[in-house]
Amino acid sequence: MSAHEFNVKRWVILYARIALGAAFLSGIADRFGLWGKATGYGDFAHFVRYTAQVNSFMPAFTIPFLAWAATVAELVLGIALISGVWLRWVALGSALLLFLFGTAMAISFGLKSPLDYSVFSASAAAVLLAFCASDSSSTSARHSRETS
Repeated sequence: MSAHEFNVKRWVILYARIALGAAFLSGIADRFGLWGKATGYGDFAHFVRYTAQVNSFMPAFTIPFLAWAATVAELVLGIALISGVWLRWVALGSALLLFLFGTAMAISFGLKSPLDYSVFSASAAAVLLAFCASDSSSTSARHSRETS
Protein backbone atom coordinates (compact mmCIF):
# COMPACT_ATOMS: atom_id res chain seq x y z
CA MET A 1 0.00 0.00 0.00
CA SER A 2 1.42 3.37 -1.01
CA ALA A 3 1.67 6.29 1.38
CA HIS A 4 -1.11 8.06 -0.56
CA GLU A 5 -3.43 5.03 -0.32
CA PHE A 6 -2.63 4.74 3.37
CA ASN A 7 -3.55 8.41 3.97
CA VAL A 8 -6.78 8.10 1.96
CA LYS A 9 -7.75 5.03 3.98
CA ARG A 10 -7.11 6.89 7.24
CA TRP A 11 -9.38 9.76 6.09
CA VAL A 12 -12.11 7.33 4.99
CA ILE A 13 -12.00 5.57 8.37
CA LEU A 14 -12.15 8.93 10.17
CA TYR A 15 -15.14 9.99 8.04
CA ALA A 16 -17.01 6.75 8.80
CA ARG A 17 -16.24 7.02 12.53
CA ILE A 18 -17.48 10.60 12.75
CA ALA A 19 -20.56 10.01 10.58
CA LEU A 20 -21.72 6.97 12.58
CA GLY A 21 -20.79 8.45 15.95
CA ALA A 22 -22.48 11.77 15.20
CA ALA A 23 -25.64 9.98 14.07
CA PHE A 24 -25.84 8.12 17.39
CA LEU A 25 -25.24 11.30 19.39
CA SER A 26 -27.72 13.30 17.30
CA GLY A 27 -30.44 10.75 18.11
CA ILE A 28 -29.69 11.16 21.81
CA ALA A 29 -29.75 14.96 21.51
CA ASP A 30 -33.15 14.67 19.83
CA ARG A 31 -34.69 12.49 22.53
CA PHE A 32 -33.63 14.99 25.20
CA GLY A 33 -34.97 17.98 23.26
CA LEU A 34 -31.61 19.49 22.32
CA TRP A 35 -32.68 19.88 18.68
CA GLY A 36 -35.90 21.59 19.82
CA LYS A 37 -39.35 20.38 20.73
CA ALA A 38 -40.70 20.70 17.18
CA THR A 39 -38.25 18.25 15.62
CA GLY A 40 -38.03 14.47 15.85
CA TYR A 41 -38.99 13.08 19.25
CA GLY A 42 -38.55 16.37 21.07
CA ASP A 43 -38.40 14.67 24.47
CA PHE A 44 -37.76 11.33 26.10
CA ALA A 45 -41.45 10.50 26.59
CA HIS A 46 -42.00 10.63 22.82
CA PHE A 47 -38.90 8.49 22.31
CA VAL A 48 -40.31 5.87 24.71
CA ARG A 49 -43.55 5.85 22.69
CA TYR A 50 -41.56 5.36 19.50
CA THR A 51 -39.57 2.57 21.17
CA ALA A 52 -42.90 0.87 21.94
CA GLN A 53 -43.95 1.18 18.28
CA VAL A 54 -40.65 -0.18 16.96
CA ASN A 55 -40.75 -3.04 19.46
CA SER A 56 -44.46 -3.75 19.11
CA PHE A 57 -43.73 -7.47 19.53
CA MET A 58 -42.21 -6.94 23.01
CA PRO A 59 -44.15 -6.90 26.31
CA ALA A 60 -45.06 -3.37 27.44
CA PHE A 61 -43.08 -3.65 30.67
CA THR A 62 -39.80 -4.01 28.69
CA ILE A 63 -40.19 -0.76 26.74
CA PRO A 64 -38.68 1.71 29.27
CA PHE A 65 -35.69 -0.61 29.70
CA LEU A 66 -35.24 -0.87 25.91
CA ALA A 67 -35.46 2.92 25.53
CA TRP A 68 -32.81 3.50 28.20
CA ALA A 69 -30.62 0.61 26.98
CA ALA A 70 -30.66 2.01 23.44
CA THR A 71 -29.83 5.47 24.76
CA VAL A 72 -26.88 4.25 26.85
CA ALA A 73 -25.61 2.03 24.03
CA GLU A 74 -25.82 4.86 21.50
CA LEU A 75 -24.07 7.26 23.89
CA VAL A 76 -21.19 4.87 24.59
CA LEU A 77 -20.84 3.80 20.95
CA GLY A 78 -21.12 7.36 19.64
CA ILE A 79 -18.41 8.69 21.94
CA ALA A 80 -16.17 5.67 21.34
CA LEU A 81 -16.53 5.93 17.55
CA ILE A 82 -15.64 9.60 17.51
CA SER A 83 -12.71 9.15 19.89
CA GLY A 84 -11.52 6.02 18.05
CA VAL A 85 -11.11 3.74 21.08
CA TRP A 86 -11.47 -0.04 20.68
CA LEU A 87 -12.50 0.75 17.14
CA ARG A 88 -12.97 -2.76 15.79
CA TRP A 89 -15.19 -3.86 18.70
CA VAL A 90 -17.08 -0.58 18.88
CA ALA A 91 -17.77 -0.70 15.14
CA LEU A 92 -18.99 -4.31 15.42
CA GLY A 93 -21.19 -3.34 18.38
CA SER A 94 -22.58 -0.45 16.34
CA ALA A 95 -23.31 -2.80 13.45
CA LEU A 96 -25.13 -5.19 15.76
CA LEU A 97 -27.18 -2.44 17.42
CA LEU A 98 -28.18 -1.02 14.04
CA PHE A 99 -29.00 -4.49 12.69
CA LEU A 100 -31.22 -5.20 15.72
CA PHE A 101 -32.92 -1.82 15.35
CA GLY A 102 -33.49 -2.38 11.62
CA THR A 103 -34.86 -5.86 12.28
CA ALA A 104 -37.26 -4.53 14.93
CA MET A 105 -38.38 -1.82 12.49
CA ALA A 106 -38.92 -4.43 9.76
CA ILE A 107 -40.99 -6.63 12.09
CA SER A 108 -43.14 -3.76 13.34
CA PHE A 109 -43.41 -1.53 10.26
CA GLY A 110 -42.37 -3.72 7.33
CA LEU A 111 -39.07 -3.92 5.44
CA LYS A 112 -39.55 -0.57 3.68
CA SER A 113 -39.07 1.43 6.89
CA PRO A 114 -35.49 0.40 7.78
CA LEU A 115 -34.55 0.56 4.10
CA ASP A 116 -35.94 4.11 3.77
CA TYR A 117 -34.02 5.22 6.88
CA SER A 118 -30.82 3.45 5.73
CA VAL A 119 -30.53 1.49 8.97
CA PHE A 120 -29.14 -1.62 7.30
CA SER A 121 -26.81 0.55 5.18
CA ALA A 122 -25.42 2.15 8.34
CA SER A 123 -25.03 -1.30 9.89
CA ALA A 124 -23.10 -2.50 6.83
CA ALA A 125 -20.91 0.63 6.97
CA ALA A 126 -20.11 -0.17 10.60
CA VAL A 127 -19.07 -3.71 9.62
CA LEU A 128 -16.81 -2.31 6.89
CA LEU A 129 -15.36 0.15 9.40
CA ALA A 130 -14.58 -2.72 11.79
CA PHE A 131 -12.66 -4.61 9.15
CA CYS A 132 -10.94 -1.58 7.62
CA ALA A 133 -9.94 -0.36 11.07
CA SER A 134 -8.43 -3.73 12.01
CA ASP A 135 -6.58 -3.86 8.68
CA SER A 136 -5.44 -0.29 9.19
CA SER A 137 -3.76 -0.99 12.52
CA SER A 138 -1.64 -3.79 11.02
CA THR A 139 -1.07 -1.72 7.87
CA SER A 140 -0.01 1.23 10.01
CA ALA A 141 2.61 -0.85 11.80
CA ARG A 142 3.87 -2.29 8.50
CA HIS A 143 3.86 1.20 6.89
CA SER A 144 5.91 2.57 9.81
CA ARG A 145 8.47 -0.24 9.43
CA GLU A 146 8.68 0.24 5.66
CA THR A 147 9.23 4.00 5.87
CA SER A 148 11.81 3.79 8.66
